[in-house]
Amino acid sequence: MSSVTVLVVDDDSANLDSVCRVFQREGLPTLAASSGQEALGLIRRPEVGVMVTDLMMPGVDGQELLKAARAMRPDVEVVLMTAYATVETAVSAMRDGAYDFITKPLKRHSLVKAVQKAMEKQALVAENRDLKAQLAALGPRTMVGQAPAFRAFLDTLKQAAPSTATVLLMGESGTGKELAARSIHDSSPRAKGAFVAVNCAALPESILEAELFGVEKGAFTGAVARREGRFERADGGTLFLDEVGEMSPSAQVKLLRVLQEGELERLGGTQTVKVDVRLVAATNKDLQKEVAEGRFREDLFFRLNVVEVRIPSLASRREDVPLLAEHFLRRYAAKNSKPIHGFSDAARSTLENYAWPGNVRELEHAIERAVVLCTGQTIEAGDLPESVRKGPLGTASQIVIPIGTPMEEVERRVIAETLRHTKGDKTLAARLLGIAARTIYRKLAADESEP
Repeated sequence: MSSVTVLVVDDDSANLDSVCRVFQREGLPTLAASSGQEALGLIRRPEVGVMVTDLMMPGVDGQELLKAARAMRPDVEVVLMTAYATVETAVSAMRDGAYDFITKPLKRHSLVKAVQKAMEKQALVAENRDLKAQLAALGPRTMVGQAPAFRAFLDTLKQAAPSTATVLLMGESGTGKELAARSIHDSSPRAKGAFVAVNCAALPESILEAELFGVEKGAFTGAVARREGRFERADGGTLFLDEVGEMSPSAQVKLLRVLQEGELERLGGTQTVKVDVRLVAATNKDLQKEVAEGRFREDLFFRLNVVEVRIPSLASRREDVPLLAEHFLRRYAAKNSKPIHGFSDAARSTLENYAWPGNVRELEHAIERAVVLCTGQTIEAGDLPESVRKGPLGTASQIVIPIGTPMEEVERRVIAETLRHTKGDKTLAARLLGIAARTIYRKLAADESEP
């Protein structure tokens, strides 16, 4: 189960010994207290994670002990042991913060299950606390994620950022290409210069060229004054061209000249303008296929593709969904002045099981909507979009692993994903994987021992 220590409290010595033995057989360290007063001293120990206490005891009884524990160690989960005659009192105690209660005569299965569930809740609370601490340290433009595929992507960005090379960002729509481009700019020697972004797919051909290269007065009807283009505005900084695969042949020729010569001519002009710009381009198209089919210039492709960086889809880093969801919750709760502090278990499960075909952008919009519609302090499953609640689900059998990933890392990720779907049940995970449970324990122990 875990190495968390269970504090068992009962004034009946026979029952106290019996309950301690049950947990010890499960591999759990225990502490025993024969009175509530003795338990008050032991509960301060940091290794105590769960307290199992009799409800009816002389002196400090279980309910008083519960209230003291809530004040002294609010992170400790409390499970009550009670006779049938005092079930009503036990239910009242749960309103005061007890996690669960079990009735006498005690059954080994009920004891173990109650404590296991209490420990799972404690681990989840601790995980959420750690997530919030991490998110509190993040800036508004920080890229969020801890999955192996995402960490590898960030490492590539960090290596590319200090150079002068053109970077081509490849990835599905909604994966955060502009945020990646900003990250490159912010980590480069040009960070003090301008970051200018253009979506090539959002502008008609004639307007796109005017926006990129500028316009001389009188170049066309309505051009009543000279206007600088985006390249000139980005001089000394970074220009990000999103959806570069949508550029017209004419714009491609002019872009190639700027990349080759570092100069341009405004529309309607003859004067050459020198520019010093670091270019980052992005597309969700297969540019090699576009080149083969004659829709994209091969020489421009090679100019853009000096450093190719592929952004992982959210489906390939599903373990980042909770972290991203918390990140967006904090952002939009603050933006809308709403006191929302987390997700219900059902909402969290819905988020983790959805396939997210729209990637991070879809997740962000789903959380923003949920924050706006939420009427309490916790996001419920019903606050999420219907498409998320009833849409395509991810499956444990579909894991995207990049070519070249070491086998040790492949095994680690497959085991981690299977455990996520079995809610941490190692025996079930082993059965699904067709391996012995001890293999999972051994590999997890090896991971924990790594620095």
